[in-house]
Amino acid sequence: MQPALSFEQAPPISVPYRFFLTAPLFGVVAGLLLALLGPAALESRWAPGALAMTHLIVVDFMLQVMCGALLQFVAVVAGANIWRPRLVATLVHPLITAGAVLLASAFLLEQQVLFLLAALTFAVSLGLFLTVMAMSLLRTPARGMSIYVLRLAVLGLLVTVVLGVILASTLGMHENLQSVWSLLTLINVHVAWGLGGWALMLVIGVSFLVVPMFQLTPAYPVWLTRLVPAGLLLVLCLWSLQLLPGLAGAQAWQSAVASVGILLAGLYAAVTLWLQSKRRRRQADVTLVFWRGAMLALLAVAASWLALEALPQLGSHARAPLWLGVLALPGVFLSVIIGMLYKIMPFLNWLHLQRLGGMATPPPNMKQMIPESAMRGQMRLHFAALLLLLAAVLWPALATPAGLAFSASCLWLEWNLVGAARVYARFRDKIRAAAAVASTS
Repeated sequence: MQPALSFEQAPPISVPYRFFLTAPLFGVVAGLLLALLGPAALESRWAPGALAMTHLIVVDFMLQVMCGALLQFVAVVAGANIWRPRLVATLVHPLITAGAVLLASAFLLEQQVLFLLAALTFAVSLGLFLTVMAMSLLRTPARGMSIYVLRLAVLGLLVTVVLGVILASTLGMHENLQSVWSLLTLINVHVAWGLGGWALMLVIGVSFLVVPMFQLTPAYPVWLTRLVPAGLLLVLCLWSLQLLPGLAGAQAWQSAVASVGILLAGLYAAVTLWLQSKRRRRQADVTLVFWRGAMLALLAVAASWLALEALPQLGSHARAPLWLGVLALPGVFLSVIIGMLYKIMPFLNWLHLQRLGGMATPPPNMKQMIPESAMRGQMRLHFAALLLLLAAVLWPALATPAGLAFSASCLWLEWNLVGAARVYARFRDKIRAAAAVASTS
């Protein structure tokens, strides 16, 4: 049973929009950075450029949108009373932005003090965000699998942040990353919780509600809604045992645990694609295509992981983690995020304009908020950039065109989102002007 939606609990539209409108700009920066650095950025996962680009995407693109969406989603879906959402957004948004810039600069410039400043910034900003989210989700009377998985996602973000702050602080005091085995173990656990416990868990929790609602599919099978989130949590807990000194070098069980987690993610993707094939509406909109692309990319992540495990000569290649990273970040998570932005922003525009105008001044249709042709054009460029990025991992000479294509895709996304925000502002001003004339007549 899904929770009832509480639209009256939605925060002011400025709360999520500041996150949404900032995020694509850092995708633009990440793409330009790849174009500028060229093949050097794709030598291995440890290349300074690769680390900087990864964190620009993960922290200042993905995290920005996910925090903004969570502030909206928790209020509406969980009916939670979020403490001072405008104040929280005003504090958290610039601090996350500053922390991501500091962290990316620290990797590029190899300045230890920047790592320490980034650690402090993230500890303050995400500490506040997590406290507010945890209080809201724990106090809400709403029930359902989406609420349960959202709580797990917040837990995953907490673990990710704690490990990330420890890592950034440690890097601020060590010169050679690869000389400390315990630090490498910590990185592996941090990545697993960030991608599996936070990002994927949040996508799963949201999908249990929005895929059937917006894409008109059957509901997810009950067995899957129980198996996948709980299974991923168990896998992450077992994976974290490698932090114990006696288990750090046990490669066999670590590989087995990771493979189980990958198979669970693949199962979720396969069931989502199956549900989408059963949808009641035959015409596919942009959001649906983005979701399908993301689920196919998630299946490709699972297949690639298993192939790299079965073929050690490929799995040990320096660029193998980059292949998985490109499939996971732009392929899975950015595809879902962009698809949802194209659904969320028009809906929020309509919802808030309807509140302002009522029946006297009806808001425009949601399909008028962002032109369909603009969304489809940006979608094609996004997937073309994804293919170029994958090709660049295999042939690093393609790094510059791949970076430019990705940057252009993010810039087009920003243009589309700004256009939606301008539509809201224009109609809001018309409603207010009409109300002022009515009050004086």
